[in-house]
Amino acid sequence: MIDFPLTRLPNYAAFPGPVVLVIMDGIGIGKRDESDGVFVSYTPTLDKLFAAPLYTQLRAHGRAVGLPSDEDMGNSEVGHNALGAGRVFSQGAMLVNDAIATGKLFEGKAWQSATAAGTLHFIGLLSDGNVHSHIDHLFAMLDRCARDGVKRVRVHPLLDGRDVGEKSALEYIGPLEKKLAELSAAGRDYRIASGGGRMITTMDRYEANWSVVERGWKAHVLGEGRPFASASEAVQTYYAEDPTMTDQYMESFVIAENGKPVGTVEDGDAVVFFNFRGDRAIEISKAFEQGPEFDKFDRKRCPKVFYAGMMQYDGDEHIPANFLVEPPAIERTISQYLCAAGITSFAVSETQKFGHVTYFWNGNNSGYVDEKLEKYIEIASDKVQFDQRPWMKAGEITDATLEAIQSGQYKFIRLNFPNGDMVGHTGVPISVRIAVETVDLGLKRLLPAIEAAKGIAVITADHGNADCMFTEKKGKREPMVAHTLNPVPFIIADYSGANPIAMSGVANPGLSNVAATLLHLLGFEKPEEYDPSLITIG
Repeated sequence: MIDFPLTRLPNYAAFPGPVVLVIMDGIGIGKRDESDGVFVSYTPTLDKLFAAPLYTQLRAHGRAVGLPSDEDMGNSEVGHNALGAGRVFSQGAMLVNDAIATGKLFEGKAWQSATAAGTLHFIGLLSDGNVHSHIDHLFAMLDRCARDGVKRVRVHPLLDGRDVGEKSALEYIGPLEKKLAELSAAGRDYRIASGGGRMITTMDRYEANWSVVERGWKAHVLGEGRPFASASEAVQTYYAEDPTMTDQYMESFVIAENGKPVGTVEDGDAVVFFNFRGDRAIEISKAFEQGPEFDKFDRKRCPKVFYAGMMQYDGDEHIPANFLVEPPAIERTISQYLCAAGITSFAVSETQKFGHVTYFWNGNNSGYVDEKLEKYIEIASDKVQFDQRPWMKAGEITDATLEAIQSGQYKFIRLNFPNGDMVGHTGVPISVRIAVETVDLGLKRLLPAIEAAKGIAVITADHGNADCMFTEKKGKREPMVAHTLNPVPFIIADYSGANPIAMSGVANPGLSNVAATLLHLLGFEKPEEYDPSLITIG
């Protein structure tokens, strides 16, 4: 618990209802044309809110959320960090860039241990999407392996097709195969060993579907899977067999020679998981690090290896124990301040975004800040492709929020509707529209309850996605499945009538301004270190 309280706003009038923060994940402000899934959807509730007097747009990408440049799309993790922390911290990609540029990554004990092992295996997402990983980080480590005298390296690339083009795998596999061939000189043996699409192989999150991790374990560790002579051949074959196949859903593959896999993981090896983002790295880390207590699937064998993550993906649980780059130290989150002030709070989402309104919101920390004052609810997500059930669990999230509002127990409530992001990643227009309309319906149900309780609704998003469903090149439409660089809406619907509220006119506002704004609505001055509030009260 932090060691000092918040300061009350002068002349602030209390009101009976809660402040309810609705995070419409992946719903940004697009071009307002037929490519914009938010614009083309039937959204009568949002349309009214967008015309409200307490409205502005927030930056949710690039430097505004701690990423290296304004060409970098935002994501849910850094977005919720900024929302909950009240200021901007340097984030994954920037931290790794700095660690590589300064050489600190290669000076640490983790790198020294990894390069001293037998075969060094690299597993991670192969793209330049810069959301979970970056191919440049992998290439820098491969170059350093050669410089440090590592004789045998195996790479297990996971195909993206989500934060980059949906069928762009060969744009990354080709250069990787070339790089490994060039480094396989002077007695070095560097090769691709296995891989697969990120939504099928290895990169599950929030324990939604452990079979994804099991498929990765079989391919990477055991060498079990469909054999190919090269990763390029695997991708080309899958494309040819199913022209609708996209990279993120591509089945796993194993590179074999003379009928034997070329890169299984064995005792005495080292494994580096080179994603810097944590949510889809935790489960595979558990599979490598846990002993006989591991019960999520039958590993068949668990080789004794030195395992390290690019970063530590869960600081509270110390997962993994070894890591190459120190994560951002985020403290003094809004949750810590509110708990110190005795404010009760409630957080809810479904599995896909539950960690975002809890772990990432709380500065990459698991569990409660103060269990006596907080209640977190996770609603299990469906285990289907999201374009098939674009409504997801928005109804259940709304139900839980309505119950929390009507209970009168919580002064601050936050929820995340994942639909705009998770369905936006599928690039299926009809599903995206249903997803956006589902969120609108959720708002339609929530706002009357907030009004009846004499509370305040705050509606925003963590980044864009559904606001761009496709792009056009030379008259041909290509699905857009990645996040966007678009701003996101910020709206206040005040049903309390207790205090005059006006927009403060903050220049170039971003997600990090939201925490101070919430504190003002709750009757507190912002902490000195927080970015300015978007509003004035009184």
